[in-house]
Amino acid sequence: MKLSANALEVLKRRYLLRDYKGRIIESPKQMFKRVAKAVASVDKKFNDDSAKSEDDFFRVMSDLEFLPNSPTLMNAGTPLNQLSACFVLPIHDNIESIFDGVKDMALIHKTGGGTGFNFSKLRPKDDIVMSTKGKASGPVSFMRVFDSATDVIKQGGKRRGANMAILNIDHPDIEQFISAKNFGGFRNFNFSIAVTDKFMAAVRQNKEIKLINPRNNKAVNRVSAKALFNKIIENAWLTGDPGLIFIDEINRKNPLKSLGRIESTNPCGEQPLFPYESCNLGSINLTRFVRDKKIDWDKLRDVVRTAVHFLDNVIDLNNFPLPEIRKATLANRKIGLGVMGWAEMLISLGIPYDSDKALRLADKLMRFITLTAREKSVELGFKRGSFPNFRKSSWKSRFRALRNSTVTTIAPTGTISIIAGCSSGIEPLFAVSFVRVVMEGTRLLEVNSLFEQIAKERGFFSKRLMNLIAQDGSVRGIKDVPSDIRKLFVTAFDIRPETHVKMQAVFQKHTDNAVSKTCNLKQEATKNDVKKIYLLAHKLKCKGITVYRYGSKKEQVLNFGKKVSVESEYAGGCPAPYCPF
Repeated sequence: MKLSANALEVLKRRYLLRDYKGRIIESPKQMFKRVAKAVASVDKKFNDDSAKSEDDFFRVMSDLEFLPNSPTLMNAGTPLNQLSACFVLPIHDNIESIFDGVKDMALIHKTGGGTGFNFSKLRPKDDIVMSTKGKASGPVSFMRVFDSATDVIKQGGKRRGANMAILNIDHPDIEQFISAKNFGGFRNFNFSIAVTDKFMAAVRQNKEIKLINPRNNKAVNRVSAKALFNKIIENAWLTGDPGLIFIDEINRKNPLKSLGRIESTNPCGEQPLFPYESCNLGSINLTRFVRDKKIDWDKLRDVVRTAVHFLDNVIDLNNFPLPEIRKATLANRKIGLGVMGWAEMLISLGIPYDSDKALRLADKLMRFITLTAREKSVELGFKRGSFPNFRKSSWKSRFRALRNSTVTTIAPTGTISIIAGCSSGIEPLFAVSFVRVVMEGTRLLEVNSLFEQIAKERGFFSKRLMNLIAQDGSVRGIKDVPSDIRKLFVTAFDIRPETHVKMQAVFQKHTDNAVSKTCNLKQEATKNDVKKIYLLAHKLKCKGITVYRYGSKKEQVLNFGKKVSVESEYAGGCPAPYCPF
């Protein structure tokens, strides 16, 4: 196990256990041992070899081939023992439900989880309140209550809370929601709009849509779909919010349609969930499966199978924060295995990210991972029993047993990709060299390790060059870098916006849940660029889409253009995309 200085810093700040005086009392190796032992203990319940599983789980984590979501690393084997990252809570149109939601959110954040809400059931601003004959505050007003509560609660005492706020496109307060972040606040929320196929068709045909009061299901207004869409685009260009959730596509691919419609996702959008469901995520580090410019498919198969076993065990080990969450989670047993280090895998294979060959490999790779994961879930289903709602699912016509209703998710892998020393999720390199702001303001200069290695091997590495690259993150216009290397080390801002969407769509094609990906755009990007991205994402059947124009937030996680010294501040590591959580 070789960890970068940045990885060690993150582990010390957030993950390693401390005593009552705040002193660190475990090493990274001991952390992985703690997690492996706790998760493997579930095997005893099924008369499996827990000692072998413990060894397998420790190996894949300590070799940085697979890492679970942060709450599992932080809490497994501790008295807290809350291991899930993703939750969705329901919000109904009454004060009791709203403030129960605030309380439940606080309990989840306290244990390290993130929460998603759809506020569309709340009556619009200034609508009548029958019990008092007063006027309703509206969903945006109540969202501020959730945001304020989040401000005073850190997740597991180690990071700020994370939320997703969703509002349906036909809610009467939709315009207020679209522009809400322009007036300050909501720093603990991502915003997304649940748009339907009907709305997207109305945009293309320049038709009007009805705005519906959820209190009585009556139309209160008609607005131009195109004008509303343009307002969404303008605000996404200005602030990065709102994103879009393609709610019909989510429900088309929902294997549990008989249980109703999914209305919300977790904070970064990769996990659509029913009310009170949670999901446990983990990611395969793809950089560990390239040998001599070839993918080691046999090793990848073994690690995928081990990861599915691990994540299924986590469900049974978990200490759920609410009884309703325990019931919903155990009924469907959703897991979400994803990937990170995709950009480095392509570089190691000599394949530019913005190439048709990269898209073809993405298709083959994610199909392989999902099929392998599902095969393991079938095996677990025969041995341990299928998820309780199996007979109500669409899987019953394809399999005789299945342990998990979903098996794959592409998460943003923020801090676990720092631990693994790779790029985040399926993103291209954010920059070859850049400054990352983490953990309440700590600044870390990162230079891509593969670029550094190749530069040294080919004799063009220098500290002057690294500092030059750090000014805008890209090597594309730097003549000191050979042309073949400039093509290979493309960054998020070098590639065309539609390439971001096409890559997301290919991975989504073979992912059970959803894909978290940010279309990172240059500061000079236009509103028309955002429009093209949103339209293409819907056309290619993505489940959601997010854009971020560099510099459109006063505070952002990743930066370049800072005059920092590689010699004094460089600590190794790899870049990741913008994600506020």
